Amino acid sequence: MIGRTSTGSHATSKGSASRFLLALAGLLGVLVFLGLGIWQLERRVWKLDLIARVDQRIHAPVVDAPGPRDWSRLSAPDYEYRHVRLTGRFEGGANTLVQAVTELGGGYWVLTPMRGDRGFTVLVNRGFIPQERKAEFEREGGGSTTTATVDGLLRISEPRGGFLRSNDPAANRWYSRDVDAIAKARGLTDVAPYFIDAGASEPAGWPRGGLTVVTFRNSHLVYALTWFALAVMLAIALARPIFAGRRKRDAAR
Repeated sequence: MIGRTSTGSHATSKGSASRFLLALAGLLGVLVFLGLGIWQLERRVWKLDLIARVDQRIHAPVVDAPGPRDWSRLSAPDYEYRHVRLTGRFEGGANTLVQAVTELGGGYWVLTPMRGDRGFTVLVNRGFIPQERKAEFEREGGGSTTTATVDGLLRISEPRGGFLRSNDPAANRWYSRDVDAIAKARGLTDVAPYFIDAGASEPAGWPRGGLTVVTFRNSHLVYALTWFALAVMLAIALARPIFAGRRKRDAAR
């Protein structure tokens, strides 16, 4: 009798410990889900502020493209999509064609260096060309003896390459607008750490400017509600055995 009682008590104690650990893990899960939901709400506030700031920059009066004194403090949160202007001459040499997919289909961005009248060089994304125009713009010198003015949006360099594809300067294959790598490959000096997306051009001509996509995915509220819903469902699953046990005890009295 003594041995049986001891074994039964041990099994009961072991079962209670397992239930306690399971409940503790469930409570931790609830806290994690709540934390993720709160984090998504904070991200939503940040994203809405970013959208408002970018919209304000795009529609603000045009300003001169930042010069060397400002380069060290350039950052995407503070400068990306500013409406800027640069006056100078397009330099000779090969264009840099960067693979792109736009509303017009697959093709390339045409990047040409412009030597500004303030003594520094900026890569200008003159716009998009379709696949069948590639050979034409590879042959084009890109240079000009006349002064031109470019109005467009300031964009921060895109280093290393595109998704799953690295830039290959030696083979002249470009998947992102990596200013530093392009400048080195073309032997350019005094190059700004940004490029300019040129504004809209004549609809019948190439390259086709003004195709910058300025949209930001903002699904943070949906994600937050999902995490909160998971937290509520897990909390209900944890509470159900507790209330069931109370009902059994109340019925037994």
